[in-house]
Amino acid sequence: MRREAKPILCYVTDRLALSPSTTLKTSSTEGHSDDNLLALIRRSISAGIDWIQIREKDMATRPLFELACGAVHAAQGSGTRILINDRLDVALAACAAGVHLGEAGLPVAEVARWCRASGQEDRALKDFLVGASCHSLAAATQAEHGGAAYIFFGPVFMTPSKAAYGPPQGLSKLAEACRRVRIPVLAIGGITLENAAACLDAGAAGLAAIRLFQESADLATTVAQLRPAP
Repeated sequence: MRREAKPILCYVTDRLALSPSTTLKTSSTEGHSDDNLLALIRRSISAGIDWIQIREKDMATRPLFELACGAVHAAQGSGTRILINDRLDVALAACAAGVHLGEAGLPVAEVARWCRASGQEDRALKDFLVGASCHSLAAATQAEHGGAAYIFFGPVFMTPSKAAYGPPQGLSKLAEACRRVRIPVLAIGGITLENAAACLDAGAAGLAAIRLFQESADLATTVAQLRPAP
């Protein structure tokens, strides 16, 4: 299976998991600083991360919108795309590059259909990405048929943040998902510098992770290690 020369790298945010060394100051309302997350998003953009999925499920609408706007503004002029988890309304209002849907969220087919129809009148929606998280081979093919532009498949390996989605899918199922669908498949769940190459060798078009990027002491070096020179 052909390996991607330049895999898509997606940082998935989780401000509640920021380490004490990263969380420099505390917000009295949230318990964690949104400013520090935005600073980390800016560093991720500077490091060359392709996509940033803002996945702050517990965040109220207004602060989520403000965070999304700050991220979109920071990404202007770069190659980084900002995606919003589940909240299509926030993604559209903040002029984000796309929305990422969970299996229990809005139906992929309905969102993709609406975006296609709206894109005929709104040019900004023509390149709007609709992606989906998939935790089985059946969900992967269903998402593609529904019009998803890409999928996250996993968890590939054991990870605390994905424990609720069942046991790890493993590399063999990741490879099967990559063979079954024609849209980009990003591996997610327990991705590390040590196992990233195995995911790409299995056919993944990219890698999505929280800790791999959020806990990196040097994001530019991490990105370089995930994209070795030919």
